[in-house]
Parts: sequence; structure tokens; C-alpha cells
Amino acid sequence: MEQSPPYTDKLTSVGLMNATTGPSPAGALLLCRADPPAVRPPAQLLREELLLAPAGADWSVLVPEGKPWQDGEEPVERVVTGWATALAVSAASWPVLALWWDADRAGVTLAAGFRRTVGYTWLADGTPVGEDEAMRTLADRLALDPVLDVQALEPLTLPDPEADSRTRLLGLVAVLARTGLGLPPGLDPGETPARLRGAALAAGAEQLAWPGWRDAVRAELDVVEEGPLGPYLRGPRARVLGGAQLAAGVPLLLWGLGRRSGGWAAAGALLVAHGAAGLAYDRLRDH
Repeated sequence: MEQSPPYTDKLTSVGLMNATTGPSPAGALLLCRADPPAVRPPAQLLREELLLAPAGADWSVLVPEGKPWQDGEEPVERVVTGWATALAVSAASWPVLALWWDADRAGVTLAAGFRRTVGYTWLADGTPVGEDEAMRTLADRLALDPVLDVQALEPLTLPDPEADSRTRLLGLVAVLARTGLGLPPGLDPGETPARLRGAALAAGAEQLAWPGWRDAVRAELDVVEEGPLGPYLRGPRARVLGGAQLAAGVPLLLWGLGRRSGGWAAAGALLVAHGAAGLAYDRLRDH
């Protein structure tokens, strides 16, 4: 399928720029298919330095400070995969797309509810090292057009000597623009964390602050009540769901702590928080 001239020009210019400046330091963006009010409560539970901004119709973007990978504690891919999983599990009704990059590779990881995450990776020079099926699964879970959008994604899985890893990520963002995604100016994959945060603040991004467990859980329950899961917050179904989240979250939390993986530890902690919140819901609402 033919790409529009503006899309082609943008990718070409970015590819030339990267060829002269070299790879950017590790960084990431978390794209959530939901409005900021719905993203704020679960994102606060991560207890990370995050900026939250709207990113088009029914999309939000989270810009992390990135201390776990800047300090060399663990790879950026592992950290953001844990964060995306935690957010998606807590949200249940909207997916999270993590775009990440470092000096050697770049990639995308999609988390949607309790489903297994799916991802695709490119080497720094743009060489695809993922499976085509992963890209098709990504398109399916994001409810992209099975013909037009999948055709537009196909070039990202093919060799292209003029497209580096940053160009690949920008190509993915361009396809997602058809679903309403619109990143604020300057918030482009491949930029340094400092530039990303500067661009987010210039666009009016909100600095997420940890409100404490009680207020965070209350805010999250307010959001859930307004969604399709609202009728299931009380009674046997709620207790079964809360118990299942605790059963899954506790071992995941311990596993993440044992391996010193902040991303997966956050996912486990968020599951535990949701399970406990579900089981304690009646008591919280009575006070």
C-alpha cells in the first residue's frame, strides 16, 4: 500500500538525522488507549516519576524519568514491559503500548489485560528481529483495520537499509495516528529522556504524585465504577476477582523483588493492590 508523501518525508528526514547523530540514550514512552483521568489512578500506583499528557482522541502518553535503566539496574525493555503489564492488568478495558529504545535496539511491547504481552524488536540499524505474527497480533489487539492498517505495518517487518530503529518506531506511530493517536510536539521516540520530559511539560503534562494508598485506591475505584466493571465491584464475583489478583500478584511481586526487577515488582505490587482493594471495597465505601 502506498504511503502518503508527508509520512515518507518524515521517516526519511529522521533516518538521515540519526545517521549523522548516532543512537540516542535509552528511553521509553507508554501509550495508553484511554483518556488521562482513567490512566492517572493506576499510573500513580506505580510510584514512579511519570508525566501524563493527552495524546489525541482516546489516547494518553506517560513519559518516565527512567532512573531504573539510567542507573544501569536493568534493561529499559524489561522495566517498561513490567510497567505496561501492571497498567494493563489494572485497567482491564484498555491496552498499553510501550515504545522503548537503547543504543543497540528498539522495540514495542503491547500489554492488554491478563493476556500474554506481545512485542517486536529492531536492531539499531533498523534490521527486523521480531516475528511477523507478533505484529499481526499487535494489530488485532489494538483493533486496527485488518486490511489497510496491517498492510501499513508490513513494511516495518521487512529489510530497509534506509530505515533505522527510530524510523521504525516513528512508522508505527504514524500507523497508530489512524486510530486517533496524536503525540504532543517533540514527544518522538528516540529522543533523550530530558528532551521528552521537556516536550511533555511544554505541552502541559501533569506530574503524577503519589497520593498515598488510601486516596489512590479510592480514585481507582471511582474510575472503575464509571466503567463496564462497575456492577461487579461487590458480591461473590468481586471477591473471586480480588482473590485471583492477590494469588497472581504475591508470587509475581516476590519474583520481581528477588530478581531486582523494578518493572515486574511493580506489576506484582499493582496486582496485590487491586486484589486488596477489591476485597476491601465495601469497607472503604462505608467510611
